[in-house]
Amino acid sequence: MRKRTSLAFGLILLLSFFDPDPYRSEIYATAALYALLALGLNVIVGFAGLLHLGYAALFAVGAYTYALLNLRLGWPFWLGLPASGAAAALAGVLLGLPAIRVRGDYLAIVTLGFGEIIRVVVTNLEGWTGGPNGLMGIDHPSVGPVHFGVDSKPYYALLMVLIAFTAAACSRLKHSRVGLAWAAVRENELAASCLGMNARQLKLLALGIGGWVAGLAGCVFAAKQGTITPDSFDFIVSVMVLAMVILGGLGSVPGVILGAVVLSVVPELLREFTQYRMLLLGLIMLLLMRWRPQGLLGPASALFRRVREPAA
Repeated sequence: MRKRTSLAFGLILLLSFFDPDPYRSEIYATAALYALLALGLNVIVGFAGLLHLGYAALFAVGAYTYALLNLRLGWPFWLGLPASGAAAALAGVLLGLPAIRVRGDYLAIVTLGFGEIIRVVVTNLEGWTGGPNGLMGIDHPSVGPVHFGVDSKPYYALLMVLIAFTAAACSRLKHSRVGLAWAAVRENELAASCLGMNARQLKLLALGIGGWVAGLAGCVFAAKQGTITPDSFDFIVSVMVLAMVILGGLGSVPGVILGAVVLSVVPELLREFTQYRMLLLGLIMLLLMRWRPQGLLGPASALFRRVREPAA
């Protein structure tokens, strides 16, 4: 079932690449960017069980890392891509050192504060980050003689490659010894520690991997836009990505991709109902959470129990 779902996703992504409409191509690229972010947050929230509300800060670290390296040192995109991932991974680990001492809602508050601190710092460091006006003139990537420019399709193709590699790595991680240890820590940290698992290291590893993915997404975003401002990394971005992960199914790799696509495309489909589209979107999510609380592609056992019990 999972293989068929992944194959269907891959086929849809491939077919959408050949859509000639530039507006829809922009929507596809935005959905792919959110899917990459959702895959990274799924490692933190879905695999390790850490409620993170400041994920947009790691996204911003990746974007500003590439922008500064490109504008100040002349680094090309392909050197800035791994550097952005490494910078965001380091930021995720540094955040985790004091944050993982708390759990649950308190961890969410700490990560929320971290996200706001990063945004305020970026806004006020005008000499480096351009302040509220941001940074402009960021170079677009190129492959040999092919320059990406402002066309959405090359970025969509690049994001599809990054999504494929990230999804494959996340699937392998989920079923590896590390993934099983994450599941143990998520379900019962005390019992996992009694079994000899180092919960602290496992949490920091999840934050580092999630930060790496966010940094890659931030680098692609900065290169695609050509300009970045602090407003692009506010709290709403963190909430949207978290909603995508929950909607698709915590811990489900195909699910979070589907959740990102749904929450990116549905608002555009409801654009004709400008005054009511957010209300309709919220209603759709409420209905899904009522009848499918484990997510669109989460474990189906709860749904089956709900169907069997009335029949019994």
